[in-house]
Amino acid sequence: MIAEAGHAALWFAGAMALLQFALGALGLTDRYQSLRGSAAPVAVVQMVLTCLSFLCLIIVFMRSDMSVLLVATNSHSDKPWLYKFAGTWGNHEGSMLLWVTILAIGGATVALFERALDVRTKTATLAAQGAIALGFYAFLLFSSNPFARIDPAPANGQGLNPLLQDPGLAFHPPTLYMGYVGMSVAFSFAVGALVTRDVGPTFARAMRPWILGAWIFLTIGITAGSYWAYYELGWGGWWFWDPVENASLMPWLAATALLHSVTVLATRDSLRAWTIMLSVVAFSMSMIGTFLVRSGILTSVHSFAVDPRRGGFILMLLALYIGGALALFALRINTVREGNRFEAISREGSLVFNNLLLSIILVIVLIGTLYPLALEATTGTKISVGAPYFNSTAGPVTLVLLIGMAAGPLMRWRFDQAKKVAERLALPALALALAALLLAAFAGPIGILPLLGLVVAAGVAAASVAPLWKRNLRRTPLFTWGMVIAHLGCAVSIAGMAADSAFTKEALVAMQIGQTQQIGPYSVTLNKVTEEPGPNWSALDAEMIVRKGDDAPFTVHPQSRTFTDPPMETNESAITTAWNGQLYLVIGIPKDNAGFPVRFYWKPFVTLIWIGGIFIALGGLLSLFGRVNRDLFSIRRLFGKKVAAS
Repeated sequence: MIAEAGHAALWFAGAMALLQFALGALGLTDRYQSLRGSAAPVAVVQMVLTCLSFLCLIIVFMRSDMSVLLVATNSHSDKPWLYKFAGTWGNHEGSMLLWVTILAIGGATVALFERALDVRTKTATLAAQGAIALGFYAFLLFSSNPFARIDPAPANGQGLNPLLQDPGLAFHPPTLYMGYVGMSVAFSFAVGALVTRDVGPTFARAMRPWILGAWIFLTIGITAGSYWAYYELGWGGWWFWDPVENASLMPWLAATALLHSVTVLATRDSLRAWTIMLSVVAFSMSMIGTFLVRSGILTSVHSFAVDPRRGGFILMLLALYIGGALALFALRINTVREGNRFEAISREGSLVFNNLLLSIILVIVLIGTLYPLALEATTGTKISVGAPYFNSTAGPVTLVLLIGMAAGPLMRWRFDQAKKVAERLALPALALALAALLLAAFAGPIGILPLLGLVVAAGVAAASVAPLWKRNLRRTPLFTWGMVIAHLGCAVSIAGMAADSAFTKEALVAMQIGQTQQIGPYSVTLNKVTEEPGPNWSALDAEMIVRKGDDAPFTVHPQSRTFTDPPMETNESAITTAWNGQLYLVIGIPKDNAGFPVRFYWKPFVTLIWIGGIFIALGGLLSLFGRVNRDLFSIRRLFGKKVAAS
């Protein structure tokens, strides 16, 4: 009965989404203005029902109820409990239910805690959120029912994809979905403001925490997913430009541009139309990502659905939501006032320039992702667009973007003088020149793009801390610290990417027991290979002795694992982290007595990629706390003045 209860709760939640949309839409009319507060409690009830439905799905997975089709095809009774739990969303239907659950929580949060918006704008926002939720409930109930039964029930089930049997599954998808859903809430705010003609600083301040929160979660999700792929897939890379990887990157690029734009609108009352448009674009990228992962048009470890009819349903939702929003934008954009003007040489001008560059990178990634799919659909020709295209096109634009990012915080609002900006950039320019000299002297021959990446990263790192110069650090606002740390994180990540590209050493060797291989500063000896049983796999376990100069030797254990449910071979890399890089070892299954194939990598400073990602997310978190505290203080002060006046 647990599955039936979850299914019933899902139907009732869908009904609540329809009611929320209807009450919100009616409340916007003068005739039914008494209904304007009615959508909020409905949003809360919808959240309770959706959470109940998702809890029921978790229970049937944890109980290994094989009479539920989703459990039978994506779980196994002998699977460790963590993967039963995380496996709830390690599939198409479960991941979509997680999506709408987070969406319902977002709508309820707006209903319960949003106090700054005008009541009409809040009502329109909740109506838009109800409309979005309604489409996804329909998708689940009519196309992707997670509670469908199977008779007769199998004994054990088919099991979860072994590549997903990792703690990363419990962390990576939920963080990405929180980011996607945050973009949906921002989109609803934008639609609500357009409907009520209320595009201004108050609307921007209400929307900004959602954008910032979504951006933080997207940053965490992409960073965690990158490291998960790095250690799990055993190929030594951290980004493959897989279409589904790009599907998570594109919303992040749009959210980054939107975050800067909404900050200008909230604090300086500029970029009104640009903020609305970016809200639509950011949600569009989230919807495109959903379509790519769940349409069946991609074959990827990241993708779930294999039924193209589901892709058609999502494509219809994409056309409905985004097409409707663009039509509303076209109809109402003439009612959006221009806002305050600014000069080209100003902080606002720098943010606009950076937003344009982010948009160019977004278009480059979008074309590289969708063009092969469109070509195959129209002509049947299959092509692969990989790193050479993305690196050569997006790479130079990214470097220019970083230079703009370095200059922006050192400019004044509204207007600045080019001479004074140049003076403020003197120390970052000196750091950039010093890095260039050091690399020319000691780095040896490396590619031009990695070289420029390392040089620009040094300049950006110096510029990122420049806003702290001559400040009282104890009185520096949290959001200023957040900006500094996030920008510093960008520099750190770019340095790690460039160092990995420039200095990585790689070797593939068929090794015999007792053989030694040198890689970078390490010598690695294959000591022995044994068979090891696991909870639901068996492994070929290699004991390898690693030495670095005169340091004490240590042992690592790369494995080649074989799963039976479902049958698949995977690699478990052995990674040793030092202050200046990582030793990365992978062993394969020998063939024809030719020795054990072992792939060696020495990757200098590669950890900077993920350390930088942590810095970026931390900077966003500090900015979120700082902005929320300031906005709450402003709201309390405003209400205090109203009470005193009355």
